[in-house]
Amino acid sequence: MHSYSIHDNIGLPPDLGGNGGDDSDDGPNVPDYRDRLRRCRVGLVVGLAPIVMLFVALTSAYIIRQNTGQWDPHSSAYINDWVPVHLPMFLLGLNTVMLILSSISMEFARRQVMRESLLAPLASIPGIKADDASKFPWLSATTILGIAFLIGQYLAWQALAASGFYLASGPSSQFVYILTGAHAVHLLGGVITLLFALRAAWLCQPVSSRRIAVDISAWYWHFMGVLWLYIFGLLYFLK
Repeated sequence: MHSYSIHDNIGLPPDLGGNGGDDSDDGPNVPDYRDRLRRCRVGLVVGLAPIVMLFVALTSAYIIRQNTGQWDPHSSAYINDWVPVHLPMFLLGLNTVMLILSSISMEFARRQVMRESLLAPLASIPGIKADDASKFPWLSATTILGIAFLIGQYLAWQALAASGFYLASGPSSQFVYILTGAHAVHLLGGVITLLFALRAAWLCQPVSSRRIAVDISAWYWHFMGVLWLYIFGLLYFLK
């Protein structure tokens, strides 16, 4: 029994997985794989555009509100009521590390399912067995880290409240809760997507469909990671 490795892929004809790349067909039963993946990626970009605009608007409002203050009718002047928020840096830093690790594990999951789709045609060839020795549950690890990040954010909000910074404490506190809360809501959507991708793997659905789901989830997850680094930096440097 010959054990096949991904390095043996070079030189194979197209029907045996020699195409390579992200846009290869998974077999004769899925002739439109490249087109489906392309449409999903375009849909992802379109879906991310409103998220980008939302956080651009929140950033603009954050900076403007920080520098203008509140109008006082008694003195006929703007009063700077912006109180710097003491961020729970240890919790936020730990959350950042978890999200970075989850992005790394998500990329490993994307490459793993890509490799699986390339080796899928070999299952029908007698005497050749695909090498699955390195099948680590990267997608499950990403999901667990994502849930841990959300729990960490909740603990960070609890620490803010314990320090006297509530949602209604002032404009600075409000922006901290709004920015981190909006990110958490969008990340929760990513976690739900990962759960659906895990369900597809558990139900042994076609590898082409699973590959598309993981690919789109991976790019969305990477975007959420970059977005969090931006929010964290904004809150840290513009207190």
